[in-house]
Amino acid sequence: MKKRFLIPLIAISTVVGVLYVEYVKTAVAGQDNIYSNLKTFSQILKIVQEGYVEEKSSDELIEGAIQGLLTSLDAHSSFLNKESFKEMRVDTEGEFGGLGIEITMRKGILTVVAPIEDTPADKAGVMSGDKILAVDGEQTSDLTLTEAVKKMRGKPNTKVVLTVYRDGEDKTRDITIIRQVIHVKSTKSGIIDDGIGYIRLINFNKNTAPEMNDALEEFTKAPLRGLVLDLRNNPGGLLDQAVKVSEAFIPKGEMVVYTKGRVRKQNMEFKSNNPTPYLNFPIVVIVNQGSASASEIVAGALQDTKRAVILGTKTFGKGSVQTVIPLADGSAIRLTTSRYYTPAGQVIQENGITPDLKVERVFTEMDDEEKKKMVIREKDLKNTLTAKDSKGKVYKKEDTKKEEKNYDKIFEKLRLKKNDNQLQSALQLLKSWEVFKKITQNKYSKK
Repeated sequence: MKKRFLIPLIAISTVVGVLYVEYVKTAVAGQDNIYSNLKTFSQILKIVQEGYVEEKSSDELIEGAIQGLLTSLDAHSSFLNKESFKEMRVDTEGEFGGLGIEITMRKGILTVVAPIEDTPADKAGVMSGDKILAVDGEQTSDLTLTEAVKKMRGKPNTKVVLTVYRDGEDKTRDITIIRQVIHVKSTKSGIIDDGIGYIRLINFNKNTAPEMNDALEEFTKAPLRGLVLDLRNNPGGLLDQAVKVSEAFIPKGEMVVYTKGRVRKQNMEFKSNNPTPYLNFPIVVIVNQGSASASEIVAGALQDTKRAVILGTKTFGKGSVQTVIPLADGSAIRLTTSRYYTPAGQVIQENGITPDLKVERVFTEMDDEEKKKMVIREKDLKNTLTAKDSKGKVYKKEDTKKEEKNYDKIFEKLRLKKNDNQLQSALQLLKSWEVFKKITQNKYSKK
């Protein structure tokens, strides 16, 4: 085992040494001595392999060293062994096994970006911002992001217990989740008010833009007064899908997002290439702290191009690009290679997207029916006057309950709540858009 390990290592060191002799001729003071560091590394590797309390193969030690190298860079760079690389590719296909949450390392703590809607984690009550302190009793402080993901995944119908801390609470809580095969439909859509469409993007996988475009095509068969694009708790996904979603609403040639890195080829610009975007209706985009990565690209693009009003709370702030580089043995590395910026140059990393209209989500246990009972109007008073028109005829307003009931069914189908104040604010904004348009076009307006 030692010979198989040492021979290639010596060969690598020799090659590096030859290159170093040439390099040192032009090197300036203070630059890293690569050859010396590799020699130290090989010495440590040999000591660990020969003296550690348990026997470790060279493969295990090398993999651990590579993982340590990458995770020391930032929260998103990591080594993907063959199994992890395979799982990552499955994720972007829209179907995978596990809990249904997007996680990241934030200040060294395993943190939930967002639960994916309709998944076991979502149904069990996991929330954006939850800090996962342990998985099945094992502390996560010593786990890499890749190791944590691997530990949470498992065979369908098996149990996993997450110990989480939630801001504002004085103690941790254990959340038990039953693993399932996750089938992620990328969008949910419907007409939720008179002429107002609603599209919720759950994540950004290969089906996101096609599914959204199908919904838009259906919506626009009749005049569309406005659109609510809901990106809340959308953890992101594929960059190309974020660009395709954005260019559905942005004129051809307009900037969607651009990236900057140390390597010139990582400096890229993505412009709308859509010759027939939807430009004839207003859009309100709803975001929150669980809107991350690709969601922030879309929100930032529509905000900077003045195509939409962004409503809700500040987004997560994940503004870096990871390049996955496959290796010869079937593994890969995920390396942070650049940062991305909105068309106007907003720095998303750590800052997030700040909404045009800040609307905090207000949770209430009182449902709509209870609220209705608390409202007293003139018609509810004893001996109230009968409604009559100017000619003295009894006037009765047309009953619209049937129409409201239909919308209620759509709300239920989309798992929306009538007391979702952020959604209601978006709807009111779109309705007022029409009202203000009429006001600005009145007979007193300048022609």
